[in-house]
Amino acid sequence: MRISLTVNGQPHSAEVEPRQLLVDLLRETFGLTGTKVGCDTGHCGTCTVLMNGATVKSCMVLAVQADGAEMTTVEGVAHNGSLTALQEGLWERGGVQCGFCTPGMVVTLTGLLRNNAQPSEEEIRTCLAGNLCRCTGYQNVVRAVQYAIEKGGTKT
Repeated sequence: MRISLTVNGQPHSAEVEPRQLLVDLLRETFGLTGTKVGCDTGHCGTCTVLMNGATVKSCMVLAVQADGAEMTTVEGVAHNGSLTALQEGLWERGGVQCGFCTPGMVVTLTGLLRNNAQPSEEEIRTCLAGNLCRCTGYQNVVRAVQYAIEKGGTKT
C-alpha cells in the first residue's frame, strides 16, 4: 500500500506492508534513527513521536495508520539547528545520562509544553509516566522542563 505523510515538515511517501510499524518506517525507510526501538510493546516510550500533534508510541502504530498525518520526530523538534529551551534544559540541568530514552522524552515533553505552557511538577511527572529511564531518576528531567518554562517553553 502506498502512503503519504509529512515528517518534520517534509512530504514523504512510501510503499508499506499492511503490518509494518510506524517506528520501522521512520527508522528504516526515512532514515530517522533518533526514534529508538526499545521494548516493542509500548511500555518504554523511546519511540514516541508526535502524530497530528498528539504523542504516540510509534511501535504501537501501523505505518498505514499514519497515511495523511503530520509527524514530528526528535529530529524535527529543534529549530534551524538550534536547541529548544527544553533540549537546552536537559543539557544544563543534567537531565540526560546514557541518552537512549532522551529522544522519546524530548518528544513527549515537547507535546506537553505545546499543550500546556505552564505545567505543574505533578503534570510533568504524570506526562513522563510513559517514558522509562534507568539512569536519571527523573528529578533532573523535571528540572529541565522547569528550566524550559522559565526560558519560554519549546521556543529556542
